[in-house]
Amino acid sequence: MNWKKISVLLFVLLLADQALKIWIKTHLRLDEAIIVVPDWFQLRFIENNGAAFGMRIEAGGAVDWGKIALSLFRVGLCGFIFWFIDRLMKMKAPTGAVVGLCLILAGAIGNILDSAFYGLIFSASTPSTVAEFGGHYAGFMMGRVVDMFYFPLFQWNGVPTWLSFLVDSRNYFFGAIFNLADAYISVAVVYLILFQYRFFNKNF
Repeated sequence: MNWKKISVLLFVLLLADQALKIWIKTHLRLDEAIIVVPDWFQLRFIENNGAAFGMRIEAGGAVDWGKIALSLFRVGLCGFIFWFIDRLMKMKAPTGAVVGLCLILAGAIGNILDSAFYGLIFSASTPSTVAEFGGHYAGFMMGRVVDMFYFPLFQWNGVPTWLSFLVDSRNYFFGAIFNLADAYISVAVVYLILFQYRFFNKNF
């Protein structure tokens, strides 16, 4: 694995992530859904302030310090992963370990792009209007992240208050909505833990 191959991999991953997000944002109204598999899989358009799986990071006030902190963390994380990938290549690490970190890097960059630029290049999405290119709904790093993958497993009506975090606003169990960037990170973390644990445990 070398930086040329890594660059191609990152480009393909980011292209897929951004192409899907832009299509969703410019074709669906906020909270509009395309039913892919009835009662199981939807493409449902939501936006969030930057956290994974449709979660919100906010601190209130005139300046969204929570969002700024998350953005700075992601930028710092990307810098660290670039450095770590370079170190792994010098160590002749297994290709799987490098690819796993590339997936995490692509996921972090993908969501950074939403936050950094979507507010500058799109009009706002609302439940009654579809966003268009050429608008401006937020400043640099203040844009919202586009999520779309929704797998409502089953409805749980009457859930106890202390378990309410397990259901979404529609009472669907684990009804998180996420995007490709989130999926890259989640798949990579599980893969690295299951299949690259020995390498990292031995060398770090």
